[in-house]
Amino acid sequence: MYIRVSATWLEDKERHESLLSLPQTTPIEDLRKMVQEKTGVDPGQQRLFYRGKELCEGHILNDYSVLPNDVILLAKRIIPVEDKQDDEPILTKESQAEEGDKLIPAKSEYYSTGDYVDAKDLDYGYWVESRIVGIFKNEEEALEEDFIFKVKRAEHVFPLQYEMDVKFKDIRPASYYIYKISELEPGMTVLTNCNIDSPNELGDWYDLLIEKIGRTRISGTVVMGNGSVENFDVKSNQEFMRIEKADIRREHIPKIHKRKYPYLCKICKDNLEVECKICSCSMCGGKDDWDQILLCDECDKGFHLSCADPPMKTVPDGDWYCSSCRTDTSEIVQPGQKLKITKKKPSMNTKKRNWGTGMACVGVQERNDIVPKNHVGPVPGIEVGTCWKFRAGVASAGVHRPMVAGIHGQSSDCAYSVVLSGGYEDDVDNGNEFYYTGAGGRDLKGNKRTNKQCFDQTLTRTNRALASNCYAKLNSREGATSTDWKKGQPVRVVRSYKLGKHSEYAPKEGFRYDGTYKVVKYFQQRGQSGHMVWRYLLRRDDPAPAPWEEGGQTFDIIYPENYLESQEEKKRMEEEKIKIKGAPKNPQEKRKRTSDSTDSDVTAKKPKYSAYKLNSTALKAINDDTVNKQLWLECQEVAQEGQKKFTDKVKEAFICIICRSLVYDPVTLKCSLNICLRCLKDSLKHCDTEDFHCPHCREILGKAVTFVEKVQEFRNDKLKTALNILFPGYGKA
Repeated sequence: MYIRVSATWLEDKERHESLLSLPQTTPIEDLRKMVQEKTGVDPGQQRLFYRGKELCEGHILNDYSVLPNDVILLAKRIIPVEDKQDDEPILTKESQAEEGDKLIPAKSEYYSTGDYVDAKDLDYGYWVESRIVGIFKNEEEALEEDFIFKVKRAEHVFPLQYEMDVKFKDIRPASYYIYKISELEPGMTVLTNCNIDSPNELGDWYDLLIEKIGRTRISGTVVMGNGSVENFDVKSNQEFMRIEKADIRREHIPKIHKRKYPYLCKICKDNLEVECKICSCSMCGGKDDWDQILLCDECDKGFHLSCADPPMKTVPDGDWYCSSCRTDTSEIVQPGQKLKITKKKPSMNTKKRNWGTGMACVGVQERNDIVPKNHVGPVPGIEVGTCWKFRAGVASAGVHRPMVAGIHGQSSDCAYSVVLSGGYEDDVDNGNEFYYTGAGGRDLKGNKRTNKQCFDQTLTRTNRALASNCYAKLNSREGATSTDWKKGQPVRVVRSYKLGKHSEYAPKEGFRYDGTYKVVKYFQQRGQSGHMVWRYLLRRDDPAPAPWEEGGQTFDIIYPENYLESQEEKKRMEEEKIKIKGAPKNPQEKRKRTSDSTDSDVTAKKPKYSAYKLNSTALKAINDDTVNKQLWLECQEVAQEGQKKFTDKVKEAFICIICRSLVYDPVTLKCSLNICLRCLKDSLKHCDTEDFHCPHCREILGKAVTFVEKVQEFRNDKLKTALNILFPGYGKA
């Protein structure tokens, strides 16, 4: 197996990405050493990340499900350096307390403790009714403009009272006089209620510079601290209050005019007697112990410390997340922690298991999702003669999905594909027809992939599925012979290079798709092992010529991405080791090294393809879809490079922007976007505007209400017909 290590922060550009050839059972400790050889970063300073997880010691690559050609990010661990400068004072909680104690009680000529005032909110610039609870100054001879006034909001303003420090310029006597409409004149500044975002709803109290007085509206400029909002309309039937000025001779107002404010919580209307899980603790709804309520840093819901999961006694340091927002620690590993060992992902014992650096156990990275898993017949885009280096490529293309089993099928349906690999001694390959031995009859305990025949086979599971392909009534005792073998269900056949010992029709390297075959007959007989086996006679029935026939094609092998580069890198490293150690003295070792270097000496070749010619039916369906004429022309240009290139281009051109798959039940909008009908209806459900916009280009397509009724008119049945011809089985997706 091979992986890539990315470190774009390194100064040496040649080391930004490195290829490593290693087994899946490589311990993380050994991986760090390999990374050090490639990048020069010390293992103690390495932080390796893969899919949101940090790789930790005590695990192997397989524990993190690392696949071939995957990228592992390398970050440098920052080691904090202690600051040894003792001259700079450190501000501690004790020193902060001493600093706060330096405030000196003061006496103001304009205000006294207990006075009701309007205090300005320093963040938003509105005025709120408050009460002075303390007056202080920093220096003995400080002017009153520098006094610090500690104010607390009135109880009817906000149920949870808290203190706020303001300067002299940010407070004024509480407004209590309400103007009559006849008293208002342009140029006056009054205090009134304004909601900047929703003018028709109750808001906060701002200063308004009146510019125009109408019958129902009064317009002017709203003063908001350092900013303002011009030409703002206010209803004339609401309160306009006089702005009071601080005066030494002014008589203090013991009571204030309680103004109306918007509810902080529309559910409980800020009633302290009513439990509410929206504005208080989301578990118990209690509004007691406000200082014990902790907010989640993700969803902003409140929780009493005793109601949290798990319960807490003190407020935690740093960020805190509730049980709903908290990340599953078994999925994302925090620095310094290990993976959570579960039954689904057990830890591998590297001492007992060593799979080597091969590609047999790496798994499948992607699947062909154009056709369903139970698709019968050829896979669109895969031509007869296509070859893959590894069986994972065959599974990824959807030709034969199982990685180990020789038969892919369901006993309740039929068999979809088989692999000829010479695993059974009773197999006989004659090219256009062959005898295939069923599965089973072997003891595979202990994670074995193959073993000697030790008991009789039965016509169940995949054996029964392959028998169902025969055009005859199922007979689980004696077998059956097809009455018309060409009417049977087709089976995709893949030949393996392992069959080369027993067949002249096998590929020299990798796995090759040889087209579709039909089951002529199946029967039970005693095999060479002495046990009963089920045997099947399959005969070729494919319009394309076989690779060994005249006119047949065998394409270049398809390698996994970056596989050839990894082999070249492996070869280069072996040559460097030979240079360091010198020529081997042992002749056997010399021959071994020579053979190893020959196997890895693979050069990248450009695959050869024959031009793909569309049949008359497909061409007619494509030409009928005039709405997508330009897209089809672009796809037909690529057809010169082969069928796979053509089908890949079609999948790219007609991909749904929402589900990111080939459009199913397609709809073509007037902006030329192709989208699934179901995806379009889902986007209409979430439309909260009067007009419906295209999900891609944002073009207005019509009124959202009427567009729901007309959406069926945009269905493109001609495109659906063309895609069904190019991708048999697509309509079943």
